Amino acid sequence: MSRIIFTTLLAASLVVLTVSAQAAQPFTPERLAEAQRADHGIVIDVTAPWCPTCKAQRPVIAGLENDHPQLVVLEIDFDTSKDLLKKFGVQYQSTLIVFKGSNEVGRSTGVSDPVAVTDLIKKAL
Repeated sequence: MSRIIFTTLLAASLVVLTVSAQAAQPFTPERLAEAQRADHGIVIDVTAPWCPTCKAQRPVIAGLENDHPQLVVLEIDFDTSKDLLKKFGVQYQSTLIVFKGSNEVGRSTGVSDPVAVTDLIKKAL
């Protein structure tokens, strides 16, 4: 019995490590420029730890990251990055800005419906 529990815990740990490896990166101008030069699909995710809509968006975004390794997700913290909010014209958390290379191809705020979030992000792929 203890061998089954150990194997289950080991498998769960590997899943967590795999998902963590695909996690969004903090926004930097350098990361954005690199992704744009490579003509990748890019999602700028303006998020806040206290935001329930952001929490609802995250599993959908993570699933697309795992399915599309060329998708680059860059997070901007709504509470601490006011200069970036101004630069991107963002007024609210739970804003997603989608780029295909250097072209903005879509934007949404407050959308948590998985189909709508997926459709928005797929514009970049």
